[in-house]
Formats: sequence, structure tokens, C-alpha cells
Amino acid sequence: MHSPILFFHIVAGTLGMLSGFVAAFLRKGSRRHGLAGTVFVVAMLSLGASGTYLAIMKHQPGNILGGALTFYLVATAWITARRKKEETGIFDWGALLVVFAIAAVEVTFGVEAAMSPTGLKYDYPPWPYFMFGLVAVFATVGDIRMLVRGGISGTQRLARHLWRMCFALFIAAASIFLARQQLFPAIFRRTGVLILLSFLPLLLMIFWLVRVRFAKAYKKADPALRAGPVADRVVTANREALKTA
Repeated sequence: MHSPILFFHIVAGTLGMLSGFVAAFLRKGSRRHGLAGTVFVVAMLSLGASGTYLAIMKHQPGNILGGALTFYLVATAWITARRKKEETGIFDWGALLVVFAIAAVEVTFGVEAAMSPTGLKYDYPPWPYFMFGLVAVFATVGDIRMLVRGGISGTQRLARHLWRMCFALFIAAASIFLARQQLFPAIFRRTGVLILLSFLPLLLMIFWLVRVRFAKAYKKADPALRAGPVADRVVTANREALKTA
């Protein structure tokens, strides 16, 4: 009964992972980055929604939390990139309630798994609950700070977009390469390629966050993120004008 949804889920996850890696390696603010990012957002929102639905049907609370967190991360990262000025709205308040609930349940399940005689809670050990719970807590704090300030801009805005997209990509990559290693040739498992591919999104996240915060070349990335190709043309025109002068 659920095979069409499962097929849709697999396709969305594969497409999201591929487009996510492409977007992560492309220049931020470029047209190709924007196109790959759009595909990634659509695919990952589909992945999170279908994964949550399948988890509900199979009575898997742990996977429900994972699907909801993935959907939240991508949705909030997308809205951060789309806004053209410092502002907040009803969406942000709703997102805060969602991620706060996810954080509370994740931490609760982690404690219950640690105290369980089997060391498990819904077939998962404590560490996945605590890991995703910590991410949800971090996101909750970020949402509260943004709402208190009435919005964010500049480097903070770009960093919020980057880490949420990259961590969502990590969830997709780990779900394919780390959780389902049996689907790949033995040589990939022996050489550690699957582990590298699983954690590559986190390495890319660290790289881009450091680059955005400390490299002068990326101090003007926020306007490019807001306006995409239009901003690129404006920046190029200004540079040509300066050269001519």
C-alpha cells in the first residue's frame, strides 16, 4: 500500500543528496547555485514530508522526529535566503514551536533510552536522540535570538542559511551511505568511502562557515544570496566601471 510513497521517498532522497552536493560546491549566489539549491529544497521538503508520513504509518517515533527536523531545517533555511530585508513573521513563530517540541522529545527519548535496561528507545540507542536533540536545541536558540532582534542580516543571515542546509544534506547522505551500507559494493565499505560521503556535508558546512565569517572575499555574499544573478550583474558592472575610471 505504501510502495508508491516509498518510491517517491527514495527518489526525493537521492535527488536531494545529489543536488545538495552540487549546490555546496558551486559559488554562492551564482545562477547555477540557485538552480541546484531550488532542486535541493523541493527534493528535501518532499523527503522530509514523505519520511514523516512513512514513519507514522510504521509507528516509528524516532524517524518521525528525523523527518520533521529535516523538513524544519530546509524550510527555515529557504525562507532565510528568500527574505530581502530584516524581518520576522508568523512562519518563524510556528517554526520555533515545532523545533522546540522536537528538541524536547529528542532529549526525553535520549534519557529514556539511556535508562532503559536494553539501552534502546524505539529501537534506537541514546546517542542519535541526543545528537539530533542538540541540533534542535541549537536551532531553537537561533530562532529565539532572531525573533528577539526582529530579524538578521549579513554574515549571520548567510551562516543560518548554510548550516541548516548542510545539516539537512548530512541527514540525507547518512540515511543513504551510513544507514544502508549493505546496498553498496564491499570495497566501498572497506575503504571508508561511505563514511566519508556521509560526513562530507558536515565538513563542507565547517568550510563554508569559516570562509563566510573570516574571508574578505565572502563579506558581500549576502546581497548575492538575496538577489542571485541580478546582484552578480550589478557587482560585475561596478567593477568594470571602477576599472574604466
